[in-house]
Parts: sequence; C-alpha cells; structure tokens
Amino acid sequence: MLRREFLKQDITAGFVVFLVALPLCLGIALASEVPLMSGLITGIVAGLFVSLISGSQLSVSGPAAGLTMTVVAGLSAIGSVEGLCIATALSGVFQLLFSALRTGLLATFFPNSVIKGMLAGIGAIIAFKQLPHAIGWHQGLELEESIFCVLSPLCVHSTTSSFRESLAEFTFLPLLIALSSVVLLAWWEKMASAKWSFFRICPGALAAVVLGVLINTVVGLTFPSLALQHDAGHLVLLPTIASPMDFLQGAPELSWAWLSNRTVWGTALAIAMIGSVETLLSIEAVDKLDPLRRVSRPNRELTAQGLGNILAGLLGGIPMTSVIVRSSANVYSGGRTRVASFSHGAFLLVSVLFLPGLINQIPLASLAGLLIVVGYKLADVKLLKRMYASGWDQFVPFAVTAVSVVVFDLLTGVAIGTAVGLLVVIRMNHHAAYTLIHEGNHYYLRFAKDVSFLQKVSLKRDLARIPDNASLFIDGGGAMFIDHDILDLIEDFQRSAVDRKIEVAVRNISASKPQLFGRKAV
Repeated sequence: MLRREFLKQDITAGFVVFLVALPLCLGIALASEVPLMSGLITGIVAGLFVSLISGSQLSVSGPAAGLTMTVVAGLSAIGSVEGLCIATALSGVFQLLFSALRTGLLATFFPNSVIKGMLAGIGAIIAFKQLPHAIGWHQGLELEESIFCVLSPLCVHSTTSSFRESLAEFTFLPLLIALSSVVLLAWWEKMASAKWSFFRICPGALAAVVLGVLINTVVGLTFPSLALQHDAGHLVLLPTIASPMDFLQGAPELSWAWLSNRTVWGTALAIAMIGSVETLLSIEAVDKLDPLRRVSRPNRELTAQGLGNILAGLLGGIPMTSVIVRSSANVYSGGRTRVASFSHGAFLLVSVLFLPGLINQIPLASLAGLLIVVGYKLADVKLLKRMYASGWDQFVPFAVTAVSVVVFDLLTGVAIGTAVGLLVVIRMNHHAAYTLIHEGNHYYLRFAKDVSFLQKVSLKRDLARIPDNASLFIDGGGAMFIDHDILDLIEDFQRSAVDRKIEVAVRNISASKPQLFGRKAV
C-alpha cells in the first residue's frame, strides 16, 4: 500500500540504492562471465517487478555475489549463456515450489544473536572491500559486492595481492573524495537529527555523491592530469544503450532441448537452494533494521523471487536474491516502503536508456565512502557493547557468526554461528535442568524442567561427588520429562549407594520408563 508520508524519502532512498546497485549489477555480471547487460536486466526486473510483490517492504533484490561461483560453475558445465538463462528461469520454478511447501518459515529458526552477527560481519566486509577504491585502485569492474568470500581460503591470496597492487597505485584524489563523503555523511546525519528540514528532506548519501562529482570536476578544470578518468577505472562505466530493444538481445532461445539437459536442471536447483537461503537470511536481517519493526512474509518473498528469476531468465538476466548490501543502504538512506526498491529499478532503467553520460561522472570513491559508512552502522561499537551486555549466551554466537562470515562466507558463517549458539544453549542448560544443594551430609536433588541425556555427564559427575555415609533426596516433581538415560543413571546410583552407605529417597519419579508422547510419570 502506498504511504504518501514516506513517498519523498522513499524516492530519494531509491536513488541512493540505485547509485549503489548500478556498479554492483555491472560488476557481478562481469564476475559471472556473462554480458554486462544481463546484470542490468536482473537489477531492473528486481526493482520494477519483484518489489511490487515482495514479502518485505524494505528488501532490495538484484544480482547476488553469493551466487557468482554457482553461476560461473553452471555456465562452464552448460557451455552456453542461453542455457544458463533457462536454468535461471527454472530456478524460479523451484523457488515457487519451495514457497508452496512453506519452507520460508525456516528463517525464523535462526537466533537473533546469529542474525546480528551476520549483519556485523557483512558490515565489516562492506567497509573492508571499499578500501581499494578509497585509495584509488581499481582494475576493471571488480566484484564490488563479493562480501561473502573476501577472506575465505579460496580468496585470501587474491585479496592480499589486490591490496599490494592497490597500495602501489595509491593516489590522493580518491582518498580525498572518500574521506569527504564520510565526513559529509556524519555531519549530515547530525544536522538531520537536529531537525533541520533541508537535511531531513535531502539524503546525505545523495549529497556525498554530488560532492564527489564536484570535487573531481574542479580538479579536472584546474589540474586535468590529476582528475579521475574512466580509462583508469575510477568512475562508473555504464554501457551505451542505443534503444530499448537492446535489453532483449540477451534473451535465450526457447528450445525444448534445454529442458532435457540434466545439467541445466542441476544448476537450476543449486541456484534455487542457495539463492533462497540467502534471501531468507537477508529479509530476516532487514527486519532487524526496519525502524517500523514490521515482519516480512518469507514464503511470499520466495514467490516473488521465483517469479522474478523466471522473468529475468527469460529476458536474458542472471539469478537474483534479496541482497543485504542494497537493503541496508535502503534503510539507512531513509527508505520505508517498497516504493524505494521500485524507484531504484526505475532509476536503473531510465539511466541506462537516457543518462549514461551523467551517471558515468560519478567517482567510485564516493560510493566507497557511502558504503564504508553503511558498513560501520552495521558493525558499530554500540552494537558490540549491547551484545556483550546481553550475556555470554548472546555474545558468543554473535561474535562467532561475525568472524565466520568474514573468514569464510555468509552461509558457512551462519551455519557455524547457529551451531555454536546451540552448543551454548546446551551448555547453559546442563545445570539449569536440575539443582543439587546440601547441608552437611544431607543432599537434595530436584529436577526443574525437561531433563534430557544432555544432562547425563554433569549429573553423573555431581552424584559421584556425594560422600559416603551421606543421604540424598531426589525430587522429580518439577520435571515434565525425564530421559531414559537419566532414569538409568539414578537406578545405577541407587545400587551403588548401598555399598557406599548412602541413603537414597526418591519422589515423583516412576520406575517405569517415560513414553515418547506421554506425560511425565508421577
């Protein structure tokens, strides 16, 4: 539903997201070894179509770095861009099936600490990946959004090599533009919080981009040799579109032969599975950023992604997902409804058709400064302090997830963080399931809740510490369920207690074993 009170800031936020998405669409297409227009087609379809039916008000979809290696491998196996486009369309069919099976609800099972850790890790990598552009190094249209593998074992060598090259090619002007953007954004946000109407109406990110263009223009007029140029890869480089029909030149040939190709189907399934997981993680993370605290509809989002991939594939595009980089930029630029994402798609289309010359004047250093600020907001010091103050059960999964996302990739990091979170919960519940107190040689053991085999080790150790000639009273009245292993442990202890002259009394624990779906024995 259109909300007029947010219309102005949604459109301006959409423009900021467009500025971020434009080089990402081009870079991901290049890294995926497909025509650059394929990336733009996907970005436009995601903005103009997917945003209208998305299950999230703030999510922004488009070509995803997390799918790059899958796309490259699929293209190599299929051997044809047309076949890859058919696989993209088929991946959308799989996502519609996932939505029909209600698999989108799986996203709600990820702990909040893991989601926040994922955001912090992504924020750190967003900022980290912009450093080469901030110091003037750029080699073609590099994968700007490769936030999922920047320090993985497969990427560490190329990353260190890239930074050695970047330091060797350091120039002052990009650094000046990037720093100016960061300072302007911080000052702009401070002025906006002071209720200055102009600073609230005009987004700071837009002002930062304009400032970068002005600085480079002034330098070009006064010291032409120092100005940033396209041939050095320092400015946005948009391909020239002669007519709207150029968008359809990459459309695949619709042939039944592709549908009989097992490799096409295998690639489609891989794209659908990886893309769906990243989409669900993204919208779960965006909900945490939403100032209005709305809850996304994951199954509807899978439907939107499925239909979007079908359309993008048939038009010659590459796969899409909901992308946290663009989505977080949307939130921090003031976006509040799906109009922002739709606007970013409209700006993409208009710029490609009518304004390539103007867009090509934007320094990549300006975008680097903008994304450094976005990354900092996702992983700022205040968040670390809040998570630490929340306790170890929240901080440990948060920290492990953040580090794992940086060191490995998004999916691996979330999997590791979730596993650690589960282990922390198990560890913290080791003793919480029962209480053992004593006064002198009189011991009292009370089961407080469900007692599973996970408490067996700690309970066995505590029982072994009870001295000879003591007395033990075991009360199971507080437990809803007692595992077979725990009952066996109690029985074994009762038998050994005779030799140790320990008096054991048991209440509210039946000698019979509990049933799988039954109530507790009393």
